[in-house]
Amino acid sequence: MAENTGEVLVGGAVLAIALGFVIYAGQATGLTSRSSGYDLTASFRSVQGVSVGTDVRLAGVKVGTITDLSLNPQTFRADARINVRDNILLPEDSAIVIASEGLLGGNYIEIMPGGSPINLQPGEEILDTQGSVSLMTLLMKFVGGGAAEGAAGDSTGDSTGDSAAQ
Repeated sequence: MAENTGEVLVGGAVLAIALGFVIYAGQATGLTSRSSGYDLTASFRSVQGVSVGTDVRLAGVKVGTITDLSLNPQTFRADARINVRDNILLPEDSAIVIASEGLLGGNYIEIMPGGSPINLQPGEEILDTQGSVSLMTLLMKFVGGGAAEGAAGDSTGDSTGDSAAQ
């Protein structure tokens, strides 16, 4: 009988710890019910690297998350809905940018507050947006532009050298 009681207590402790991990994982990944806040919308040219659940930050501090992403068939732009904490009041001329945590880091949404005395109301749209920039596109422009300039510089140098020799 004493052996069964010990097994039941150990089993209960294991289940309690497992439940604690599940709750912690849900909170850490944002899978739990949405906290109070208000929704804003923004329309981006590209939301590459961003998905539902991505952090929305202000001065590096998480103040919300992306709750929905969809393609607008009329404008062919990506419409994002973000949920911002109630205690964060954003001026109506604020900008929203898709930023990168670094060369190998993920992307997040950064809000840059404006200076207007009028704040955005729930459901309003942030008009000043900047979509994500593809690192591969930037590298190709850098490599392609550098190679074209180098080739142009070499041919100009050769013709100048040839005319001076003649």
